[in-house]
Amino acid sequence: MPAQEGTGVEAARLQGLVGIGLLVGLAWLIRERRGRLDWPLVGLGIALQFVLAIVLLKVPGPAHALGLFSKGVAGVISKADAGIAFVFSRELVTVQGDWGYIFAVRVLPIIIFFAALMSVLYYLGVMQRVVAALAWLLRRSLGVTGAEALAMASNVFVGQTEAPLCIRPLLEKMTRAQIMTLMVGGFATIAGSVLAAYVAFLAPGQLDAAGRLPQAVLDQRAVWIKHLITASVMSAPAAFIMARILVAEVDTPPDEHVSAIAQAEKPANVFDAAAIGATDGLRLALNVGAMLIAFVALLALVSWPIEALGEHFDPLHRWLESRGIEHLNLQVIFGWVFAPLAWTIGVPWEECGFFGGLLGQKIVLTEFFAYVDLAADMNSAVPRLSQRSATIAAYALCGFANFASIGIQIGGLSALAPGKRKEFTQLALRAMVGGAFASWMTAAIAGIVL
Repeated sequence: MPAQEGTGVEAARLQGLVGIGLLVGLAWLIRERRGRLDWPLVGLGIALQFVLAIVLLKVPGPAHALGLFSKGVAGVISKADAGIAFVFSRELVTVQGDWGYIFAVRVLPIIIFFAALMSVLYYLGVMQRVVAALAWLLRRSLGVTGAEALAMASNVFVGQTEAPLCIRPLLEKMTRAQIMTLMVGGFATIAGSVLAAYVAFLAPGQLDAAGRLPQAVLDQRAVWIKHLITASVMSAPAAFIMARILVAEVDTPPDEHVSAIAQAEKPANVFDAAAIGATDGLRLALNVGAMLIAFVALLALVSWPIEALGEHFDPLHRWLESRGIEHLNLQVIFGWVFAPLAWTIGVPWEECGFFGGLLGQKIVLTEFFAYVDLAADMNSAVPRLSQRSATIAAYALCGFANFASIGIQIGGLSALAPGKRKEFTQLALRAMVGGAFASWMTAAIAGIVL
């Protein structure tokens, strides 16, 4: 595995500072030319990201508490195996047999279980308290409106189409800058249900003869849970930064006291909550499975003529061989395009080709596809990324910023506020780019702190 030590890590941290400045500068270049930029919020947002990263990853007390919480979450996720074994048989999910690790059996059902669990936690009021605490922190530290803070905090834990429900009565009255903030937040963060799937990608494991996951797998999952939770929380202030740069606030926000914050219809009881969550999780799992089948097949189709060109066009073939590239494909091309950006995030240049390929896959395909490739590299005999770079990649991929999500977000928001559909459509592409920038800024800051 590639290693980074001493001056190499220090240089990579300086690269991360370059990346922060570059991302802010790129956002400024593609901004709507309306009003003055809120530079104090940009500075406070970057400072808050550093504080969150240091507190959650380095300060002994909070870091230890997050580690214990992550171990608990890893244990909770492992309980999905009981349901998986019941439906698919224990033999199919244990290490015995020639079938190996079956993605549809070992990952997709975890989404169903975790969606049901999140629904129960919302029914019991647990998640509302967590969301309210994060919203309070964002509002007090950044000086944003209550509606923006609440929607952003909700985005950290639920999906980009569910989070706006908490401020539904205000959507038709929100300013253009507030709408941009709402949309960037949806692209920059992930939902709790898919966090469990990402963890299953990054730390795969099968049950032993006793029907339990090995402790080493649980420990590895706890580490990734800690990083993904930290990434999602850190991306909230990053989303505010990018949104305010892209669209400056020049209008008067609506009076938040004239309308109560919306509440989704509450389930009849805890069993109803679990059933609703399981149904929603099933839709998501089927969507993820179908999406991966389609995108992997389409990627193979598009890569086919590209690979043939690299193999049969002699000048190109010799040029690729001279650079140690065995096969020309879309990931290699993505790597060339995004390698400079990967370097500014804090990745050594020799690893930037593969890292850049992951960034390209995240935007063009989806973060699921990129996480699958990251996990495959981490679990290979000769990984192309060091452990530090792989960790930074997990931060950089942690968000819904991709082309497919543009349609999802426009459709979801338009159903809640039909009068704002034109504005949602106008802002969507720029918001997606802002969400990607927010995730990459989070990765750069995490790389500096790690």
